[in-house]
Amino acid sequence: ERIAEIEIMNTRILFLAWQEPESRRWYPVGRLDAEADFYRFRYTRGAARAQREAGFPLSAEFPYIAKNYRSKNLFVTFGNRVMARGRPDRADHLHSLGLDETADPVEILSVNGGRRVTDAYQVFPKLSKGEDGKFTCRFFLHGWRYMPDAARERIDKLKEWEKLLVAIELENPATGLAAQIQTEDYHMIGWAPRWLIPDVAAAARETGECAARVVRVNPLPPPSPQRVLIEMTGRWDKHEPMTGEDFVPLVGD
Repeated sequence: ERIAEIEIMNTRILFLAWQEPESRRWYPVGRLDAEADFYRFRYTRGAARAQREAGFPLSAEFPYIAKNYRSKNLFVTFGNRVMARGRPDRADHLHSLGLDETADPVEILSVNGGRRVTDAYQVFPKLSKGEDGKFTCRFFLHGWRYMPDAARERIDKLKEWEKLLVAIELENPATGLAAQIQTEDYHMIGWAPRWLIPDVAAAARETGECAARVVRVNPLPPPSPQRVLIEMTGRWDKHEPMTGEDFVPLVGD
């Protein structure tokens, strides 16, 4: 089963987030629009805020904060986060993401997060709200390495498509608001990524419809963040996802 493409008017959208090294706080700083025949990158108001609050350094590839960057090819900032074709381990890597060789770079980045040990960036897809208010997204379970032994043993026993529970945590020491992922026998096994938290909380508040299931459990040792791939579904009533101030591009079309 393939992850559904995130499409808005035939455009797929990824956000670029930057982590401030001392506070470890994440800022959404850029937006990539993948259109039919070109790519477009723009910094967001989150980048301006990150500059003011944390000295966010602009990318060498995108040196001007108020510019509309366009290219027929995927920008290097994003392309370097996708395993190259021809690598002997590429098929196994795509399988670990729940994808196959037909997956394009945007689809791969929507799942793998684009994390690299050489910088402080992460990539995530814009959530898409259907006409019925429903959404679907996939991500790798966060924080599982810090769980107690019993939780990690339960992770070893997870089955593909096993149902999971989503619980909103109001006073997480690290993030304040958080979205816990639990098994149906009430083992807390980790969290949803931070970029999802406001929208997941909105679904829980507005409709109470938010659930998850296991897509696959990658055997150890995988790249450590890519242990458990999860699919989350839910529904909003009035809420529009990822439309806050930090997500707004600094320049228009």
